[in-house]
Amino acid sequence: MVETITAFFQDINSFLWGPVMLVFLLGTGVWLTLQLRFIQVRHLGKGFKLTFAPLFKKEKSEGINSFKALATSISAQVGTGNLAGVATAIASGGPGAIFWMWISSFFGMATIFSEAILAQKYRVKKGSHFVGGPAYYIRDGLGSRWLAGFFAIAIIIALGFIGNMVQSNAITVAMNQAIGVDSLPINLVIGVIIAFFVGLILFGGISRISNFAGNVVPFMALLYIGGSLIILISYADQIIPTLQLIVQAAISPEAAAGGALGATIKEAIRYGIARGLFSNEAGMGSTPHAHAVAEVKHPTHQGLVAMVGVFIDTVIICTLTAMVVLLTNAHQSGLEGSAITQEGFARGLGSFGIPFIAICLLFFAFTTILGWAYFGEVNVKFLFGDQAVGVYRSVVLIFIVTGSLVQVDFVWEIADTFNALMVIPNILALLGLTKVIKSTWQQTL
Repeated sequence: MVETITAFFQDINSFLWGPVMLVFLLGTGVWLTLQLRFIQVRHLGKGFKLTFAPLFKKEKSEGINSFKALATSISAQVGTGNLAGVATAIASGGPGAIFWMWISSFFGMATIFSEAILAQKYRVKKGSHFVGGPAYYIRDGLGSRWLAGFFAIAIIIALGFIGNMVQSNAITVAMNQAIGVDSLPINLVIGVIIAFFVGLILFGGISRISNFAGNVVPFMALLYIGGSLIILISYADQIIPTLQLIVQAAISPEAAAGGALGATIKEAIRYGIARGLFSNEAGMGSTPHAHAVAEVKHPTHQGLVAMVGVFIDTVIICTLTAMVVLLTNAHQSGLEGSAITQEGFARGLGSFGIPFIAICLLFFAFTTILGWAYFGEVNVKFLFGDQAVGVYRSVVLIFIVTGSLVQVDFVWEIADTFNALMVIPNILALLGLTKVIKSTWQQTL
């Protein structure tokens, strides 16, 4: 039965996530980059200033500043995909896939800038906080209620339920590997503990989520960056040749043919772009929910901050993962997914590498659960009102516990399908509201 369901969704995903979807997503990024005159080149520096300025200012209100909103966004962006996704891209597309991952992040900055602007522009006030996201700008910007509802249902299922089930499973697997024990009772205990702490934060609402993310995300990122840099320093003499290999494998047929697993340029482009888009979530319609709540002087300010999120996620963290994998030759170990990355850190840090990755996965997956649960919650409110939030949160916790108990390989296929169903209406909105994006940006020039 499971095999039949898996095969069914694999067929759907081979169509949805084929070249058409990649062109659809990347093409939108190119289009918005041209319309905004390469904003990610001219104004990324300003984005960094706007991002970190709140850290050096005394809070004037109890609202959510741009940094906390970005931290909530990054908490969802930086997850197991940064470890498993990068490793998979290299294993399937060769070293050249990383070059195309950089390309996807470059154009993705323009996409996420546009998403954040629309999220700010079409947000609504609910109590003491704002709320917004694609469902709101699809309904109020495009004027399509049914398409907004379609998006809302897709993200609730893809991220709120199934996605969080996968994340809790990733935590359980990492803990099992760290302690060397894998049994159903222990997995149940791990799942209940995860659900308990998620519930404590989730039932506190967006303020508690953003405060938690604002404190944990910097620590999470610095921990992973620090461990990666230690390995890079020990392989310092191989850094330049490895970077050359990445570029050569991306553009040279000879280099690609002689690369890892004999990957072709076509495969490098496909897997590099696909994994890059999955990692930074630009165009998927998830992170705008976090950017909508920020209290900023102008929507474009949060758009610039949003670009920083893609830079941190892909250009910094994904690149570090790729360098560790390639420098240690972990991609030639015959392993798959996150096990490749874990092998790289084990080779680079010795016996400490395995618990190190387990700790990083714990933080990555846990914060992703919080971000995704909140994104789903916004859309539950959009469809059913505040009265349905308690039920939704309880169901999320059930999925978290369930995820710790089952093998969820087939669930990824279901999640991929609903991820694609999120992308389509969101991209249509970005294309349909390009004039609004441009005019809003021009107001600040």
